[in-house]
Amino acid sequence: MHDHHHHDHASEAGGSEHRLGTALFITLAFMAVEVAGGILFNSLALLADAGHMLSDVASLGLSWVAFRIGRRAAGDRHTFGFRRSEILAALCNGLLLWAVVALILYEAIQRFYAPVPVKGGGMLAVAGVGLAVNLAMAVLLFKGKDANLNVRSAFLHVIADALGSVGVIVAAVAILFAGLNWMDPVVSVVISALILYSSWGLLKESTHILMEGVPHGIDIREIEDSMVQQKGVCCVHDLHVWSITSNRHSLSAHVVLAENGADRDDVLAQVNHVLHERFNIDHTTIQIESTHDLRTDTEGLVCRKGTRCNASN
Repeated sequence: MHDHHHHDHASEAGGSEHRLGTALFITLAFMAVEVAGGILFNSLALLADAGHMLSDVASLGLSWVAFRIGRRAAGDRHTFGFRRSEILAALCNGLLLWAVVALILYEAIQRFYAPVPVKGGGMLAVAGVGLAVNLAMAVLLFKGKDANLNVRSAFLHVIADALGSVGVIVAAVAILFAGLNWMDPVVSVVISALILYSSWGLLKESTHILMEGVPHGIDIREIEDSMVQQKGVCCVHDLHVWSITSNRHSLSAHVVLAENGADRDDVLAQVNHVLHERFNIDHTTIQIESTHDLRTDTEGLVCRKGTRCNASN
């Protein structure tokens, strides 16, 4: 069964691509403002936030390119197409964030030992505009954050940026009214912590997908039980579930028929139906077998305990 709901996916992808493109343009423009403000007002916190913005530009740019590449048709050498480029982009985004954090922390340590004067007024003005920009982008990206890993990545970046802007505003007020210049590197460290927190889940999930792990929220035992409960099924072996890209899951399995003359097509239709209805899995490769003897020809193809399999497990 290969019902991929092409129209819905295409519409989803088009909307996500447009949102990412708009967010990329806005982020690039404001990053330039923050860099100029950080240099002009001697604020590490602004430069740290600009560094986060730079990672956002790279993140959004890679994600946008991934959408463009992902539309390329499958071929003889890439039979799944190029949709997994989304996951590669997400992994690169996460690693880039960690590199930015290392640079920010290094400079913050230098400023703790040798504090420098910071112009709080200008810092406050730039951070205030930054907060407004980030909140606007968060609204823009919110709708598509659950449909695509890279849109969710961008949404997390924007939320972290908004929190960073709040921190910069707090530091600017402290510097402007109390002369606490040390607040500037302190806030830059807090922003670094936010970056690490927001990127950990992204790195973890993208790595999990590249390792072809079972998708989050899917219980492979539950899938197996559901397949075995279908009329005419004796047991299931060599069951694999993985993701090609975010929210696009695939499954392969060997299904052994019960010894009651079950019709292969009926069993296949039942199994595919339950996989679609209960687990939203539409891309399946299922081999129907009438005997367990085929297992002995391939190492490791054994039935799990708990299935209705009378052969040894």
